[in-house]
Amino acid sequence: MSYILSITTLACINMIAVLGLAIFTGFTGLFSFGHAAFMGIGAYVSAILTYYYGVPFPLALACGVAASSAASLIIGIPTLRARLRSDYFAIAILGFGEALRVILENLSITNGARGLPGIAPYTTLPVVVLCLGLCVIVARNFLQSRYGAACIAVREDPVAAEMSGIHLFRTRLLSLALSAAYCGLSGGLLAHYLSFIQPVMFTLVQSTQILAAVIAGGLGSISGPLVASFLFIALPEALRVAQMWRLVAYGLILVLIMLFRPQGLLGHQEISRLFKRPAGEDH
Repeated sequence: MSYILSITTLACINMIAVLGLAIFTGFTGLFSFGHAAFMGIGAYVSAILTYYYGVPFPLALACGVAASSAASLIIGIPTLRARLRSDYFAIAILGFGEALRVILENLSITNGARGLPGIAPYTTLPVVVLCLGLCVIVARNFLQSRYGAACIAVREDPVAAEMSGIHLFRTRLLSLALSAAYCGLSGGLLAHYLSFIQPVMFTLVQSTQILAAVIAGGLGSISGPLVASFLFIALPEALRVAQMWRLVAYGLILVLIMLFRPQGLLGHQEISRLFKRPAGEDH
């Protein structure tokens, strides 16, 4: 039972990061291969504050979120102001992630490449579920606001959006800062659940897994990436008895989704719409 709870907790932590990237990639239309760096910033800032300075967990978590958002401005302002296209922006933020890894491996306060052990295990399943629920509510309200509508307009046609009065730079930067905050929260929760972090946990591999869940779940959906993220965490664990074949199954799932559901599991829809009765069948 504790094993199932552990997998559920890790899946929910990962879902928060996936939700953040879904806002930026799925609804704003810019790809990123470096969002694991924002997870790393949130993880290290919150862990250092509780580990060295005894800061209360909620305050440390908030500082990690704020640091991740601030870091997103450092990379976002020059790249988005230069109007880098999606693929060039993805490469730029990938470089940012690699630079962060090198910095973390050479700082004494992070204990270098050996990682930071003995972090207080404050993260529990109820805390993670509460955070995930709040994140879903915030994301839904944001996407239903005029700011969310602006993000979707930028994704669909940046030129038409700009001609209608939408400021591309501000819209994309706001989306990036919000998605980085989600990843920072996910990293902080992860650090205080595993009680150990090291720079190699927040590299291109982690960024790719987050992005794969967003694409497989459906660009333009909140619940789709969440479902895909849970499956990608739970299925390999359920297939652990098959040893190396579980990784083959992971790749096979991705290939099958792209072949038969290229728009993602839910496409642009939400899972709640699947349970709604068609109009005229209410009686």
